[in-house]
Amino acid sequence: MQTLQFHSLSHFLYILVLFLILSSRGAEAFGAMGPIAASFGEDQVFCAIDASGKQDVICFGKNMTSPSSLPSPSSYVSSIPAMSALSGGEGFLCGILANTSQAFCWGASSTRPSVDLVLVPPAYRSVAYSHIAAGESHVCAVSGSYYAADHVSGRVDCWEIAKNGNNTLVARMNGSFLDQSVANLVVNRVVSGEGFTCGEVSTGGLVCWGPNSANLGVSNVTESFTALAAGRNAVCGAFNSTGELKCWGDPGSFSETPPDDVRFVSLSAGGYHFCGVREDNHGVECWGSLINSSAVPKGNGFMAIASSEKTTCGVREDDLLLDCWVVNASSPDFDPPLELSSPGLCRESACGNAEFAFNVSVLNEQDLTSLCAKQDLRICSPCGYNCSKGFFLSSPCTRNADRVCTACSLCQNSSCREVCGGHSSAVWWHWPHIRRYVIIIGSSVLCFLLILTCGCFLTKRKQEKGKTKKQSKSCIGKPEKDDDDDDVNVGLHSSTSVASCPGAPQVFRLSELKDATNGFKEFNEVGRGKYGFVYKAALADGRVVAVKRANAATIIHTNNRDFETELEILCKVRHCNVVNLLGYCAEMGERLLVYEFMPHGTLYDHLHGGLSALNWNLRLKIVTQVAKGLEYLHKEISPPIVHKDLKSSNILLDSEWGARISDFGLIASSDKDLNQDLKSDVYNFGIVLLEILSGRKAYESDITPPNVVDWAVPLIKQGKEATIIDRYIALPRNFEPLLKLADIAELAVRENPSERPPISEIASWLEQILKDGLIL
Repeated sequence: MQTLQFHSLSHFLYILVLFLILSSRGAEAFGAMGPIAASFGEDQVFCAIDASGKQDVICFGKNMTSPSSLPSPSSYVSSIPAMSALSGGEGFLCGILANTSQAFCWGASSTRPSVDLVLVPPAYRSVAYSHIAAGESHVCAVSGSYYAADHVSGRVDCWEIAKNGNNTLVARMNGSFLDQSVANLVVNRVVSGEGFTCGEVSTGGLVCWGPNSANLGVSNVTESFTALAAGRNAVCGAFNSTGELKCWGDPGSFSETPPDDVRFVSLSAGGYHFCGVREDNHGVECWGSLINSSAVPKGNGFMAIASSEKTTCGVREDDLLLDCWVVNASSPDFDPPLELSSPGLCRESACGNAEFAFNVSVLNEQDLTSLCAKQDLRICSPCGYNCSKGFFLSSPCTRNADRVCTACSLCQNSSCREVCGGHSSAVWWHWPHIRRYVIIIGSSVLCFLLILTCGCFLTKRKQEKGKTKKQSKSCIGKPEKDDDDDDVNVGLHSSTSVASCPGAPQVFRLSELKDATNGFKEFNEVGRGKYGFVYKAALADGRVVAVKRANAATIIHTNNRDFETELEILCKVRHCNVVNLLGYCAEMGERLLVYEFMPHGTLYDHLHGGLSALNWNLRLKIVTQVAKGLEYLHKEISPPIVHKDLKSSNILLDSEWGARISDFGLIASSDKDLNQDLKSDVYNFGIVLLEILSGRKAYESDITPPNVVDWAVPLIKQGKEATIIDRYIALPRNFEPLLKLADIAELAVRENPSERPPISEIASWLEQILKDGLIL
């Protein structure tokens, strides 16, 4: 499977226009034309134009994981010529050839591919077409060159594609699919369904013909359309002038249509349902019979969509990956390949109003200069409509780029404050990472005021500092160290430890920690757990730290000796992949531990909690550093420390995006169960690795199977590692390292602990993968 290098695209957010006008090649569906299309019938197959710049075709079917899973891929997928556009019918697909604008149709059965059979009647094989639409058992196409500089309207040719006595698809002329009354009409585009075709007349309006066209009830339609699609027994279109969605035909196919104020830039039709790409945020809405609304992706924008009988697939706008969802629960699963797909149709005409030319440079692919086969071609994408709540417009849509919307938390001038003013409350309560920003800013202000207020005491504290210096460099029960001791724990550092790792813990006063946390107010709280609460604190000397405060239950059930033992162990730990202890306070019954503050939060927050996504290079770096930190606890500390609760929420990210392990088991295990516990840490590490690879949580009750191990391991053992890779992250050019990570994860989560490799071996493997590098 071909893999391409690309970074995540800037998320296309909501571009303001009064009316969004798509070209006549903008709708994708059964019976419509676009860069992605699907066949209907027993063997449903999706095909899309890839983003390699060659306009090759990617195909995948039900229960297939990649193009190579199709029988005889060399004679099927690779034999499909380069296409300008695609459309799907019942058991077949059609397209317009990229080099000649001629029609090309082929059988789409996944068991008996018949790409060698050109399903176009001889009389039409040399005709150039500007538009094509495949219906259930027929095809209609608009004559004219596809790559005409200006939009081409033309007359329509139609033919039948049916099965003969040998159950083989054949193409033949059939007058019933083109009434004489419409044979001379000039149309812009066509959509086809079960026994009918509808054409948008060049002068405006919609005309339908064919044996079943009377059942649609289309009459007296004089307007043009932004988007148009046909299902088996229905047609839906969005009027260009008003944005109104209008449907004709079987009411069951378009029941519960979206609200009137929802406008669409693209439509797709399945057997008895429709889906559309919204104008405002490029999200997807689906309606019709047996709709499973929970399956429709939320939070993702799409640039093109297509539907088979009960499934819809689309090209995501932020990374150009294919994403599929089951519109009906009984529909078969489609597992699209991890390949870049074209966000639209290449054309020669300039981009119009409310459109921008898709810039291939955002993919950061050195070998690509265009997504189209010819340099003078371009893909025109619709501008986003408006910035959503909590965002302001920071850059308008231009001919070369979509508009840019920026979070209101970053607003720094009066113009954006006017837009964001009404959203401050919503931003505060519903966006956790923005709350963190506010906490950071607020804490900084408090810190500044504290420094000013306590300025008169600074001289006295400097004098006291000399008296307490030796105490601040010692741990409970440990001899004091001299000032010239560079390393308090010689020999405890691993090979990755560096000089920037902190020194020995310091004894803090309760009063200064209260001041630094604003009296342990909830405003400064950044986390909580069974132990107690964690607060962000700004010390008087300017340091920002994290203060872990034991709750009453912890204090009651932990005696002083246990606390002292805990500190003894923590004093030993000094490593740059561990959240190191800076100090502690044990005054007035309080149990307070002061740690390094990790400004980038937890790994869990970035994988599952809505914080910024992590690219593959950073994910590989993080998982390697976690392994090194765990290796340090297992191998470099005597007696070894077993973490006992390694998980993504206990992995923090420092200011340089380095991974730090936190909340490890504080009392070392006994020799009796040490090896078993160490292998338990390896198992938990394997779960973290699967989370990093797949983007799935360790356990999700609403997914079957809910446990990420039960879901991922069978696929890895079947050689389908690629299917677990997180599709929300831009893939590297070199895909092999990710497959190696999957194999390492499978070893780490083996049911038999004796079959799990020690963490030192895993760390060594990961270091080698990191050394080899992911080429981005």
